[in-house]
Amino acid sequence: MTRVLSKTSEWRAVWLLVMFDLPVKTKIQKRNYHRFHDFLIDEGFGMLQYSVYGRHLATRERGDSKEARVEARVPPLGQVRIIRLTEAQFSNMKIIQNLRTTPPESAPKQLEFW
Repeated sequence: MTRVLSKTSEWRAVWLLVMFDLPVKTKIQKRNYHRFHDFLIDEGFGMLQYSVYGRHLATRERGDSKEARVEARVPPLGQVRIIRLTEAQFSNMKIIQNLRTTPPESAPKQLEFW
């Protein structure tokens, strides 16, 4: 089966995943953790699992921009990993919860205009 891809195809849209392990032993470390977490939420990321957040972006260019914004806000201690997946790769994710398979999150139905 041959498939024609348009400019807005699933291969252009991306999911940006941010995974992090940040120390929370001191008051400053806790503050850094909460600031980074709140930043991700403000940037439109949703929690997929503890310390794993994801955001759907309509184009690769928006993925580049969002990735740079996240990198600029990484706290000084701990580890942050950023992974970019195509819409097709993300939709092939297998999720097993309570011994039942569930589908991954869907791309948002609303387009971004900013």
